[in-house]
Amino acid sequence: MMPIEISEYRPALAKAFKELNLIWIEKYFRVEAPDIEILSDPEKYIIEPGGSIYFALEGEQIVGTCALVRKNKSTFELAKMAVRESHQGKHIGEKLGCAVIAKAKSQGATAVILETNKVLIPAVRLYEKLGFLPAQRPAGDPPSRYERSNLYMRLDL
Repeated sequence: MMPIEISEYRPALAKAFKELNLIWIEKYFRVEAPDIEILSDPEKYIIEPGGSIYFALEGEQIVGTCALVRKNKSTFELAKMAVRESHQGKHIGEKLGCAVIAKAKSQGATAVILETNKVLIPAVRLYEKLGFLPAQRPAGDPPSRYERSNLYMRLDL
């Protein structure tokens, strides 16, 4: 295995962001309208509002991705994390998670949240390793946009 490099978003990688995420979503769930919206235009829905997207590259091959979505001035959401099945178990998700958390800290965030599903046991374990804890959605927050979401987690920075 070649070393894994973490790289920030550039428009040429938008197709890989969509492809990697559709693979895991279709494997475990069904693709929902918010998925299509975000994955079809990540610049509009993630980058322009102040978020970031990271990619894990092994040489020229894109083997993983993860987004950091700005929710408000002090909170970001870790979202759309995907690692190619052939590269799972190699700490790539952890590297991507650390990159988005570091970016959130550098932007002055006080918290990073995420939504997931309890059936994704390896992902939940990774989030716990990164310091996320199950939490209650704050009062006044809208419900999840995703039917598949049944676990809300939070990392206080």
